[in-house]
This record gives sequence, C-alpha cells and structure tokens, in this order.
Amino acid sequence: MKTNWLKSCVIASLVVLVAADINAQTKPKPRGTRQSTSRPQSGYGNSGYGNAGYGSGYTTPARRDTTKPRSTTPAGGAATGTSAYGTGGYGSSATPTQQPSYNQNLPIEVIKGGSSGIGDSVAPSLRLDNAIEGQLIKDRTPLAYEHIREDDAVYKQRVWREIDTREKMNLPFRYAANEDNGNQRFISILFDAIQAGNVTAFNGEDDRFTTPMTKEQVAGIITGGNDTLPVTDINTGEVIKYEVRQRMIEPDSIYRFRLKEEWIFDKESSRMFVRILGIAPVMTQYTSTGIPIGDRTLFWAYYPDLRPTLSKYEVYNGKNFAGRMSWEELFESRFFSSYITKSTIDNPFDLSLKSFVKDPLFRLLEGENIKEKIFNYEQDLWSH
Repeated sequence: MKTNWLKSCVIASLVVLVAADINAQTKPKPRGTRQSTSRPQSGYGNSGYGNAGYGSGYTTPARRDTTKPRSTTPAGGAATGTSAYGTGGYGSSATPTQQPSYNQNLPIEVIKGGSSGIGDSVAPSLRLDNAIEGQLIKDRTPLAYEHIREDDAVYKQRVWREIDTREKMNLPFRYAANEDNGNQRFISILFDAIQAGNVTAFNGEDDRFTTPMTKEQVAGIITGGNDTLPVTDINTGEVIKYEVRQRMIEPDSIYRFRLKEEWIFDKESSRMFVRILGIAPVMTQYTSTGIPIGDRTLFWAYYPDLRPTLSKYEVYNGKNFAGRMSWEELFESRFFSSYITKSTIDNPFDLSLKSFVKDPLFRLLEGENIKEKIFNYEQDLWSH
C-alpha cells in the first residue's frame, strides 16, 4: 500500500514538470530579449552608400532598439543633410574641403574692353582734338550700287582672295591709333560694328551666310572669356575689390582677311563690275609648342551690310593726313593687295588652290593665271 502511494507521487511530480515545460515553451518572450542573428550587411547597406562613405567594408550592424519607432531613412541613403554617397565622399569619412569663394562684401567692378585694341571702350575727346572741325566723315553714306539686269550679265565668275596685312600696301589695316570712334585697326572696326548690332556675323565654316552668330558668340571667339582678378591695397596688402576683365587675343595675330567677290560683265554698259559679297578674318592656329596646325575663319560679315559703317571710318594715310579716304572707298577703289585662293573657273569639285597646288609659289602663279583669264575675257570682246 505504501509502495503504491510513492509511485503515485512520482507520477504526479513528472506531470507537473512536463506541464510547466510546455507552458514555458508556448509562452511569448518579452520584447527586446531576442538576439540578432542577421548577417553582416554589404557595402551597399548602411556602410556603403550611407554615412561611412563609399565601400567601407562588411560590418555587423548594431542591435536595433525595438522600443523606438523604426526609422524612415532609405536603406541606401542617409539622413537629412547627409549626402547619399556618404559624408566623406568616396572611401573617406572626412568632411570634404570647401571650394574657395570670393568675399561677397567686396565690390566687383567690370572693366569693359581691354588694352589690346579689340573691343576697347570708345573714349571720345572732351575737347576738340583737331585744328579743323571734321563733320564730313560723320555724314558720309555709301553710294548705291548700279543696278545690273540679269539678262545683261553675260559673264560672271566667283573669286575668293586673301589680304595679308603684313604687306606694305596693306599696312593701313593695322593702324593702331585710338580716335573718337575707337581703335582704328580694321579688325577692331569689324568687331565693334558687330557688337553695336550694325552687322550680323555668320559662321566662319560656311561662306553662304546661312548660320548667323550672336554677339556673345563673336565676343567669345575674340575675347576667350573673363578673368576675375583681386585688387589689393598697396599699404596693407588686403583685397579691396575684384575686377572682371576680358581675356583679349593679340589683335596683330589676326593679319589676314578673306574676301568673297563676284566679277560680272554687263553688256548694257560694256563694263566689268566687281562686287564684294563678304569679309572674314582668318587666324592661324598653333599647338602648345608653336607648330601651326591650320587656319581658322573666325566669322563672315556680309559686305553690303558693312558698307555704311566703313564709310564713317577713315583709312590711315602716311603721306597726307588730310587726304584720307574712307574704308568703303578703299574697297570699292581696290586700294589693297591680295592674292586669289579659290575661284569657280575650271573648278567642278569646288576646291581651293591649296588642295591641289602644294607649292606656295605655284599657288600665287595659279592665282595670277585666274586673274588673267578674267581680264582677257573683257579684252577679247573688243575689236580694233
């Protein structure tokens, strides 16, 4: 009897223990006691594009406190005010260095033009700078061209030629003095006319005047941008202001001008007419070592639009300063020296002389040959 009672107690104890164990396994554990078993995140997680920079390695993330609300920050990004690529940029946790900036409290003065002669500001004399007051040049207007009927133009050839201002006859193109209407170099006159809106410039790659250029584009070709320079005090050495100046090219480096013109024989008046269609400055380009790599036509200007401006500028005359003609008269009277570079005579492939005549001397001779063909056409029409 006693033995049966002990067996009953042991069985009851085992039942209580099993029930307690089952109850412990099914009861939910309190929040915050679960340990993280997640894998370490790669370089594209919090340690990648996040706060630690770009690719800082594989690191085990810290245990998240589940008692706080979950962050809404994207996994690949960063909090507000932090770059998505990390505060340290690429592979660094350091703060990036700030770019130098100008002192916003100091004045900035824009200096118009430069000291090279192209784009200089016009500074008229405050007193009469001549012994004789000249008003005729201000009132000059070019004469209208004589009309040529299409049926009367029995012969027409198109010619391209270049003016080299280094030749003695063309030295007035490089007259570097400043007068009341600005610098007297021809390139400066041409540039000022475009900037004033009197003439439209066209792309230098096309001599058919199909692509107009803005004044800013022409200024970018001639000036090449702006430079901001600090101005310091002589005594203290402190910066007192900033000056914005244009980067000007050397004006004498543009010493060639290309002309496009037509030679027309009018049977009604029995005359050979020449009409200039366009003018373009040409500049030789060089490498950093000073080796020439070719010519560049900066822009084209339509000559009939340029005539009113050229009629108000006088050409330098070293023999008699009172006997100066206008630039429009110089071109119409052909008072310049030039050489032919291309023509439509026997040129079905529209090639320049430089394309098939390599020797410079023979190119000059071929240009003279073209000039002689045009001259002989007019002379052969006469009979004696």
